[in-house]
Amino acid sequence: MRRREVLAGLATAAWPPAAEAQQPAIPRIGLLSSRSRAESEQVIAAFRRGLGEAGFSEGRDVAIEYRWADGRYDQLPILAADLVATRVAIVFAAGGPPAALAAKAATSTIPIVFSSTSDPIALGLVASLNRPGGNVTGMAPFMTLLGAKCLELLKELKPASAVIAYLSNPSNPAAELGSKEALGAATALGIRLHILNASTEQELDEAFAALAKLRVDGLVVPGEPFFDSQRNRIVALAGQYSVPTTYVWREYVAAGGLISYGPSLTDSYRQAGVYAGRILKGAKPGDLPVVQPTKFELVVNLRTAKALGLEVPARLQERADEVIE
Repeated sequence: MRRREVLAGLATAAWPPAAEAQQPAIPRIGLLSSRSRAESEQVIAAFRRGLGEAGFSEGRDVAIEYRWADGRYDQLPILAADLVATRVAIVFAAGGPPAALAAKAATSTIPIVFSSTSDPIALGLVASLNRPGGNVTGMAPFMTLLGAKCLELLKELKPASAVIAYLSNPSNPAAELGSKEALGAATALGIRLHILNASTEQELDEAFAALAKLRVDGLVVPGEPFFDSQRNRIVALAGQYSVPTTYVWREYVAAGGLISYGPSLTDSYRQAGVYAGRILKGAKPGDLPVVQPTKFELVVNLRTAKALGLEVPARLQERADEVIE
């Protein structure tokens, strides 16, 4: 074999063709969550389903960079800045206002899709629901309004209820809006409402310990990412202190909670996945209307009611979308 042919053969073996050496990079989504990975498995699966509906599959034609705050909202700005520095194509701000606001503060150019964020106009995330403008859009279930419905459910479940507590996380930018709505609803129902603040595990324990001293007839737990990260703990504490408790998400009732009323959290994440896929295909977030839920689920756990010594009215069971027996 000639020397030139030998050298050519060695070069071919050492350096693959350019088409093989330079695989096209797939776009990356930065998932910024104020929640914890452990309790987010179902909702993240729903986000992936939404991406699939838009024609994208994680690992095949899109990658996802995960950043979890585990309920520590002070970590969100750091995590958001990290994602922006890695030049992700989209930021999916999961877990309510804290993640959405941190993402918006970190970038004005990278598209942002948020999930389950109450009143995004009041929070300054978007200019309007139909035409968000800027680089932000997402899902807005208006959770602050659901506290009133949860109070009504407690009153229906226990007509003699006169004193009810409302759990709030003051570190959430939307907390004040939710508390005001709940206080207004309580006044209309003739109920005395106690606002109990908790933003750490210790404060959660202290809030539940205070329930006995306040002699409350029930408790409302709003949709709040830190509370979601402590879902099993909260349900266990409600059982320990024998306090009838209403929730926004059905996941609490599936974990042993008493009753919930609210939109589907998994569907919110699925729709966020669809929006992320549309943006990857070229849509502008400012042109995508903020999605509001059209269906709300009422879920009742009869086993928990029995353990609390409560009789769930037949009319309430008939209205329920799901009854756990």
